[in-house]
Amino acid sequence: MKKLFNVLLVTILTLAVAACGSAANETGKDGDAGGNQGAKEPVKKEPVKLTVGASAVPHAEILEHIKPALEKEGIALDVKVFQDYVLPNKTLAEGELDANYFQHKPWMETANEENGWKLVDAVGVHIEPIGAYSETHDSVDNIPDGATVAIPNATAETHRVLLLLEANGLIKLKAGDGNKKLADIAENPKNLKFKEVENAMLPRTLQDVDFAVINTNYALQADLNPTKDALFIEDARSPYVNVLAVNAGDEKKPEIETLVKVLTSDDVKKFIEEKYEGAVVPAFTNK
Repeated sequence: MKKLFNVLLVTILTLAVAACGSAANETGKDGDAGGNQGAKEPVKKEPVKLTVGASAVPHAEILEHIKPALEKEGIALDVKVFQDYVLPNKTLAEGELDANYFQHKPWMETANEENGWKLVDAVGVHIEPIGAYSETHDSVDNIPDGATVAIPNATAETHRVLLLLEANGLIKLKAGDGNKKLADIAENPKNLKFKEVENAMLPRTLQDVDFAVINTNYALQADLNPTKDALFIEDARSPYVNVLAVNAGDEKKPEIETLVKVLTSDDVKKFIEEKYEGAVVPAFTNK
């Protein structure tokens, strides 16, 4: 009887020890202070997605360049490429984009006036000097009387083009402030004939006209080098700075402020200078 009692006692103690060990293991799994195996990994924060509309060259190329830097800041950048100058603003105003990067400020302001949009510039990034190109003439002096000139058909660009032609002695404008139109040409000594064409189509007109005045982004897409191929080109101190545009109020969003910081970094300045060799000029300075 005593022997049976001892066997039962040993069995009970063995079961008790096993139960305690099992409980300790379960406690460790639940993250009790008793074991390291219970430590939870920190939850990874989802990146903030930013969708930015841009022209293919140079804007989208610059944005693609900064994607890694933005990723480190917790931002996933989605670049939507547009081939025209109308849809990027319309799409932004309708809320399908967070920002766009393709236009200079006068263009944006004209678009606001004509459409009732409330777009603002978050920052000026670069200048694309507009230039004149020709497949038949190699200097301004060789442009013949009655030459046909293709120019952008956009109101916001006319003043800029006329100033360029005047600076190179081809026309003289009427005195007075304000944006100039073709009707404001006071003197036209070479009797230039103007053909207004949609911006993106201007490079294709070169076979049919004496020269065309083309925005640098479209010149680059057509494999024209503004610093080598242009008959004459706008001064790099042009006030037509290309901007990052957003809807009014969005410029203070943290993700937009981060985009501005990265887009105007020393790294981007170096990228623009080395890649475009003067055809695109940084409009910002960092001290």
